[in-house]
Amino acid sequence: MSLIDSKWKSCILDELRNAAMRPSELHKALPEATPRVLDLQLKELVDDGLVGKTIYPELPPRSEYSITELGQSLLPILDAMITWGEANRDLFVRKYGQE
Repeated sequence: MSLIDSKWKSCILDELRNAAMRPSELHKALPEATPRVLDLQLKELVDDGLVGKTIYPELPPRSEYSITELGQSLLPILDAMITWGEANRDLFVRKYGQE
């Protein structure tokens, strides 16, 4: 659980499931996350081996993040969490008045 303990780590893994993304693309895909928080979460995911970072030797430098095989092994768990959330959405909307 400590590997995906933050709100944004599971969101990042979900975004990376289909394609590698540049940092700016991830920031656009997750606008509710502050850039600082997203960058810290990405660094932790890379350090934990769930996400890989590729830096291209260009000017200006360009980098991309992609999900690793280890990160992909978490996708069935994330899918189960998404399914559970969708099945119980109405309960939480009624209780907290928000989606």
